[in-house]
Amino acid sequence: MKRKIVKTFSALIIVLVLIDVIASFYFYDLAISRGQKDFLSGNKDLEVSAETMNVLLEGGWRDWVANQEFESIEMTSRDGLLLQGYFLEAKEPTNKLVIAAHGYLGRGSDMGLYGQYYYEELGYHFFTADSRGHGRSEGDYYGFGWPDRLDYVDWINLIVDKLGPDTEIILHGLSMGAGTVLMTSGEELPDNVKVVIADSPYTSVHDLFSYQIDRMFNLPAFPFIHSTSLVTKAKAGYSFTEASALKQVKKAEIPILYITGNGDTFVPTEMAHELYENTRSKAEIVTFDGANHGESFVMDEEKYIRVLNEFLDNNFVD
Repeated sequence: MKRKIVKTFSALIIVLVLIDVIASFYFYDLAISRGQKDFLSGNKDLEVSAETMNVLLEGGWRDWVANQEFESIEMTSRDGLLLQGYFLEAKEPTNKLVIAAHGYLGRGSDMGLYGQYYYEELGYHFFTADSRGHGRSEGDYYGFGWPDRLDYVDWINLIVDKLGPDTEIILHGLSMGAGTVLMTSGEELPDNVKVVIADSPYTSVHDLFSYQIDRMFNLPAFPFIHSTSLVTKAKAGYSFTEASALKQVKKAEIPILYITGNGDTFVPTEMAHELYENTRSKAEIVTFDGANHGESFVMDEEKYIRVLNEFLDNNFVD
């Protein structure tokens, strides 16, 4: 009888382990592996107003991007990927530059939503890039900011070499791009980088996926997130726990502005507040009432620009 119980228990453990292994590869393909992500279609957590959707899909900023003569700049990453960047020189001489980081499944041109204001109204140079795995950049996985942080360190150095040592830089990221610029902020950066703008950021990939696996699949984080992290480490070179914006901002030395919407159910606004409370450098946080994920700029552009300009006046503009 005892032997039968042991066999039954052992068989159950084997089955559970197999389920976990299969699930971990499934979740890797679902979220990390490069490719179309149908699971986001119809996701209620990403629903925005019809007005916002119209601006995002058909806003005049898209015509602005299409009409600009961006200079294509290529860079090889430290691990051998060919990455694609896009530079737009300011109309008038300036030493001010914005480096913009886009969100998950996006591409550099998406940051024209913000770049138009920086370029047309503030007169800054504008640079953006397709993050690894996105757009015209190589890579068969999405880095969620962690391997990308080193790419952005190298982009920064490349652009400084191009524009000159007096270049002053803003890092502005949205969603995954916010995670990217925050993770970049904890690295050793040249003095040229003056401020960071992080719109709709997450604390870490582990925290984000733990939240999403519960919300979308009603599954516990353990063991699925942990085993998927192991697969990601093996296939993409990073784990979910090390991919932490929270750990990086504890080392940051430059001012950071956090922007979040209290209607964000895809990346809960609590993550932005946790980041703010743990930031080593000077930091501010502004919440937009009713804004869902990445919706703040479109929902209240006037307030967004006012907050941005006040932060830049206090921390960036001479």
